[in-house]
Amino acid sequence: MTTTSRPDLVLVNPGGRERIYQQLGNDLTAIEPPLWCRLLAGYAVDRGRRVVIIDSEAEAMGPQAVAERIRDLDPVLVVMVVFGHQPSASTQQMVGAGEACAAIKDLTPEQPILIVGGHVSALPERTLAEERVDFACKGEGPATMMQLLEWLETGAEDEPVGVAGLVWRDGEDKIRVNLSAPLIHDLDTDLHGNVWHLLPMEKYRAHNWQCFGDLASRIPYASIYTTLGCPYKCSFCCINAPFESNRYRMRKPAEVVKEVDHLYRTYGVKTFKIIDEMFVLNDKHVSAICDGLIDLGYSDQLNFWAYARVDTVKQGTLAKLRKAGIRWLALGIESGSKHVRDGADKALRHEDIVGIVRDIQKAGISVIGNYIFGLPDDTLETMRETLDLAKDLNCEFANFYSAMAYPGSGLYNQAVANGWALPESWSGFSQHSYDCKPLPTEHCTAAQVLKFRDDAFHEYFAAERYLGMVAQRFGWDTRRHIEEMAEHRLSRKLVEEEFGPA
Repeated sequence: MTTTSRPDLVLVNPGGRERIYQQLGNDLTAIEPPLWCRLLAGYAVDRGRRVVIIDSEAEAMGPQAVAERIRDLDPVLVVMVVFGHQPSASTQQMVGAGEACAAIKDLTPEQPILIVGGHVSALPERTLAEERVDFACKGEGPATMMQLLEWLETGAEDEPVGVAGLVWRDGEDKIRVNLSAPLIHDLDTDLHGNVWHLLPMEKYRAHNWQCFGDLASRIPYASIYTTLGCPYKCSFCCINAPFESNRYRMRKPAEVVKEVDHLYRTYGVKTFKIIDEMFVLNDKHVSAICDGLIDLGYSDQLNFWAYARVDTVKQGTLAKLRKAGIRWLALGIESGSKHVRDGADKALRHEDIVGIVRDIQKAGISVIGNYIFGLPDDTLETMRETLDLAKDLNCEFANFYSAMAYPGSGLYNQAVANGWALPESWSGFSQHSYDCKPLPTEHCTAAQVLKFRDDAFHEYFAAERYLGMVAQRFGWDTRRHIEEMAEHRLSRKLVEEEFGPA
């Protein structure tokens, strides 16, 4: 990707996948198109701006290579976009973002840098104080970015008091936080993100599990969104940090379908992720998207995965979801203990969980069960209940997480108020990093929680009942792939210190 004139903006998606996922990042994890780089770029392009996106994760560019590219491009403003591919990924991306910003400043000290993202919006003043950037953004970013660019172009003689959502230094020490910009309402006009030509589309790949039975179909791949925000308030989630409310905004279904058709016809994409934290929520919205996908005439070739809640999935909609190309639904089951679920503001009944999972599977849709160990009320016994539930449900795939106090979540506020020990670095918020440090509970140390999580992963994926189901459902090649996947044992500093080397 080249430009013939000086760009106004360079948007950077930070890398550092090896620090976040250890060896799992080599082949198993997805490499996704950066949503918020697209959304910010589209917003600027629509306003006549010249924009370059550097996806350092997809391009496997280290901090020095990013800095050299920016030096050569010489933009008016660099925007470091730290949103991640799901809400919790923003904090862990701060490691790569911080290193890239430092490298840019080392090479071109006068280059203005604005940092935006979910983590940044949750901790704007701390971010500006700790990182080698000139500005931070409190809020989702588009208006702040454009107003700051205009301010810089005027010569920046006055203080940027009128730049909505800007966090800036008034002198050497004082940090000022301007009033936030209002949320953008017309997503299809202002946050469409239709700048796919600015991305290295050949570099993106799906998660391994999404393509069980046909691992070669992981590429080409794209992720799209149909809504922003979430109306729920789960204590462990930080999704609404950049939105400062529980506003749930929807795109027009016809525009979503149009984007899918563009990606299919232009780049040959058949494998998609719907990024929405809660896609299966508004029946009218979901039904209209499904009808549009079916009307395209090739939905039988498509492979989508999306998030849902147990209490938002309706049995009567499952057939239409599957016909539209939805082949995987990820459910936030979280815990096998009702007491623990209630404490995490996730009130679900055991029988509802089992019933909905079976209904989804009967419709020909695979289920990813998401489980969390180490929620505030967890004990070793309740964590075992969660693992037993996971094994009983025997979903086609499972994600096991440790409870983290992500900045912007209720748990983070609770941890700070109670003086709970948090990770020493932002990489410690990654579920798969060496220095991962989850929350302790009243009954378990952080090391116990982390060890239980890692042992649960191997117990689940080595179970003969699970492997037999996979062989029957996806074939023996997929079974062997999972057996190889389960051989990867993550190194954990915390576990080694408390229990000794594995």
